[in-house]
Amino acid sequence: MSDETAFADFVRQRGAALYRYGYLLTGSHHDADDLVQEALIRLRGKWQRLHTDDPIGYVRTTMARLHVSFWRRRKNRERPAASLPEVAVDDPGLASVDAEATQADALWAALATLPPRQRAVLVLRFYEQLTDAEIAETLHLTRGTIRGHASRGLEKLRSSHAVHHLAGVLS
Repeated sequence: MSDETAFADFVRQRGAALYRYGYLLTGSHHDADDLVQEALIRLRGKWQRLHTDDPIGYVRTTMARLHVSFWRRRKNRERPAASLPEVAVDDPGLASVDAEATQADALWAALATLPPRQRAVLVLRFYEQLTDAEIAETLHLTRGTIRGHASRGLEKLRSSHAVHHLAGVLS
């Protein structure tokens, strides 16, 4: 029996059980579909090695790990509701969120004007909060070069008209 045929037989025999497992993990039909599909894609890539061992164990473990990863990414996001709230609620903090978004947009636009290495250094330093040594390792540059790119990039941003109101962020 060829690998393609063996894999197709496995999917036919175990697909419904894997879907039920995915549904129990996620509580959603759509998320269960995605989970099973992704796990089977990963299994197919390793089918030649795993089909004689324990492919069902591999798929279940993969599904559990994928679900945890999906859950971690989504835990702070909104979830769709079946019905909308009856009354609109004014949020006094919304104006401050809009102001922060405008400032962030201005900062990203100013960063986009920098040369790629300066931009990368500043993003890694201030957004990802990496040390000079970590940035140097990531970009395969010396620490002195990293400090130079950071200094020149910050100077350009400070002199930019677009970010004068962001002086506190860049200081």
